[in-house]
Amino acid sequence: MAFGSDAVKLGIVADLAHPGGNITGMTDMGAELYGKRLELLKETVPNLSRVAFLWSPSSQVADDIVKETEPVARFLRVRIQSLEVKGPDDIDGAFRAATKGRANGLMVTGGALFGFHQKRIIDLAAKNRLPAMYIVARFVEAGGLMSYGEDRSEMFRRAAETVDKILKGTKPADIPVERPKKFELVINLNAAKQIGLTIPPELLARASRIIK
Repeated sequence: MAFGSDAVKLGIVADLAHPGGNITGMTDMGAELYGKRLELLKETVPNLSRVAFLWSPSSQVADDIVKETEPVARFLRVRIQSLEVKGPDDIDGAFRAATKGRANGLMVTGGALFGFHQKRIIDLAAKNRLPAMYIVARFVEAGGLMSYGEDRSEMFRRAAETVDKILKGTKPADIPVERPKKFELVINLNAAKQIGLTIPPELLARASRIIK
């Protein structure tokens, strides 16, 4: 594995330290990072009060994402507007619901559906002037506002090291599954300007990468 949701919860391996079977590699932080993403969005938008939360029921960790995010939302005094997106026909409706619900922020979970309709989501976020937090940098590179997540390039490098061990004879069952050690905050200043948002200087100072 080069990346993926909680490998233990999904039953891919028995235990991270002792995976057993013939699968090992990298597993991402799954639902655990959503609270941090919400904190960063709140730091970006100090008056954040209601966040439209786009999620797909096809995600096997959807329930965990909600559980991990809600306590942080209560602490930050931010209301979560849960918007289920079952297919591409639901995307426009989700943004209409966000506008009707007076959301002033947006978070998008992972999944193939959102990845495939990346540009559409980015354009709708800009059109509705919603500061948006994504989980991977490719959304920001394509024009989205910001992302926070595992450094995928680093994960691929570490996965390659695991492949090397296997090719040299080590059994996958004996190689611990690793969790990410490096994370990146990516911010797109063009996207911020487009919606009239000023990114706090202290947040820019902590960014791994800034797109201008």
